[in-house]
Amino acid sequence: MNPHATEPTADAAATYLTELHERLTADGCTVTLPHWSDRPVVTGCRADRKARWFGTKAELFVFATAVPEIDAATLGEFTAWAMRYAKNLRGGKPGARNAALVLPALVSTRVRPEAAQWAAQDARILDTTLISRPLTVETTGPAPRTTMYRGRVVWGGMFTSHVLQKAALYFP
Repeated sequence: MNPHATEPTADAAATYLTELHERLTADGCTVTLPHWSDRPVVTGCRADRKARWFGTKAELFVFATAVPEIDAATLGEFTAWAMRYAKNLRGGKPGARNAALVLPALVSTRVRPEAAQWAAQDARILDTTLISRPLTVETTGPAPRTTMYRGRVVWGGMFTSHVLQKAALYFP
């Protein structure tokens, strides 16, 4: 065994994150690389304003990092961190005419069933000003498997199709 060989699972996650970085950049996101728990996080953000949203600005924040295994507790911690981080990054005044949508994603070859269930369960809301749709991305097999909540939410419901379109673009 080669002591300098990279673990295949780490390679798959690293490749996925590199491709995510490219997709975010191609879509016009500002991309940075902060750290969470000593792990680099691919972070992208963009703001959109559309007439059908009555001129409201929707800021979308994407956070993704690789972990050895995704469990519900780790996904919950990462989601809470991403929401706090997005709250500090967002522009404008929270509330009327400004919405913030967060896509926190953990990437791994091992996703525990309860973590995928937690991600698919519902959106998370922080201080009624941030809506988060956590994701798990399993990088085993021929194509990554993404799990997230795809339903509507009460607050910010008019942005549902927008955030789901962006999630499909960034996390195919």
